[in-house]
Amino acid sequence: MPGVSLRNIWKRFGTTEVLKGISLDLEEGEFVVLVGPSGCGKSTLLNIVAGLETLSEGDVLIGDRVVNDVPPKDRNIAMVFQSYSLYPTKTVRKNITFGMEIRRVEKAHQDAALRSVSELLHIDPYLERKPGQLSGGQRQRVAMARALVRDPDVFLFDEPLSNLDAKLRIEMRTEIKKLHKRLEKSIIYVTHDQIEAMTLASRIAVMDAGHIRQFAPPEEIYESPADLFVASFIGSPPMNIVRGRVEQDDGIRITVENDGGPAIRFPVPEKFAAGASAYLGKDVDLGLRPETVTAEGGQTGSDLFAFDRPIELVEPTGPDTMLVFGLGGQEVIARVRPEDARPAGQQFRFVANMAKAKLFDPETGRRI
Repeated sequence: MPGVSLRNIWKRFGTTEVLKGISLDLEEGEFVVLVGPSGCGKSTLLNIVAGLETLSEGDVLIGDRVVNDVPPKDRNIAMVFQSYSLYPTKTVRKNITFGMEIRRVEKAHQDAALRSVSELLHIDPYLERKPGQLSGGQRQRVAMARALVRDPDVFLFDEPLSNLDAKLRIEMRTEIKKLHKRLEKSIIYVTHDQIEAMTLASRIAVMDAGHIRQFAPPEEIYESPADLFVASFIGSPPMNIVRGRVEQDDGIRITVENDGGPAIRFPVPEKFAAGASAYLGKDVDLGLRPETVTAEGGQTGSDLFAFDRPIELVEPTGPDTMLVFGLGGQEVIARVRPEDARPAGQQFRFVANMAKAKLFDPETGRRI
């Protein structure tokens, strides 16, 4: 089962550069997710791997074979699209086997492949139905089955769940993850949904404006974002970012001005002190994820810092409640237990776990 290597991939449409020197190595059997905002180049990169788009510079390797000039049908890849792309007049059975018929696969092999994938994806009761008689989730399963019967080296998924409702998206995420575990085939999966990326991927490539900002396992992307873009894109709600000045007073502190009120001086833990001290007298961006800003008693540790701010907005979500407050001219979100929440307008004592804080250079955006 070959992996995929992308070497210095550039794509230009006229004078517009869509992909700018992207290099990635995907290990065999790996589940890699390309994630980023609309227009960042992720679908274009997937289409280049598929052979549906020509590249301007660089090389695409599947296994050890350069496939730049190999047509899509000869790359031994299978692609699942956002729009399902099923034949509306053909039954589920015919939709799945049509490609094999075109390739003149023996009937016995067609029947065996059809039986295997339809049972695997739980669509065997629907083989004689047409796509219009199926739900969105069932149609996406048929599209996946059509890809599976090819027995490809690499699966390519282009936002396959974006047409489904929230409940179906969760169900299909689980199905796709189970499928990968069973097949152990290489998968490249495109999405703009960072929750999908975090739950599915063995590694995530965060893309922005034709560049790869970070390529790492989900835990590393979340806990150690390479820059401000990754920090603010990955996470729901996103990381809180406030501007502060690094000062020396009983240790290194980050002073955040407070809309005319007294400044709040966040202590910098020892493990960050060396990096922060290089910015003495300068501004930095302080990053705190919502779950690291809670009510008193919501966390334990030696690097907790308490401060008071009035609540501006209360957002119940069920298991947690989001409290929104102002800090340094920005809206900041804290995640607290529902029983700890208070109504909007009340003063509240928040506790920040500074051991989990991130510091960023405001000019370059890079993490300090």
